[in-house]
Amino acid sequence: MPTSDRPLLLLLLVLVVGLVLGALAYLSYEHPALTEPLTLVLAGAAVLVPCIAVTITRR
Repeated sequence: MPTSDRPLLLLLLVLVVGLVLGALAYLSYEHPALTEPLTLVLAGAAVLVPCIAVTITRR
C-alpha cells in the first residue's frame, strides 16, 4: 500500500513558516529600532510564501 509523503511535507512547511514568522515577530518586538513589527513579519511572510509555493508545485 503506497503512501504519500505530501501531508507530512505540508505539515513540516507550516511548522517551519510558523517558527520563522514567530522569530521575526519576537525580534521586531525586542528590537523595535530595526523596523515596525508588523511590517517585518509581513515582509518575512511575503518572502516565504513564494518559496513554499515553488516547493509544493515541484512535487
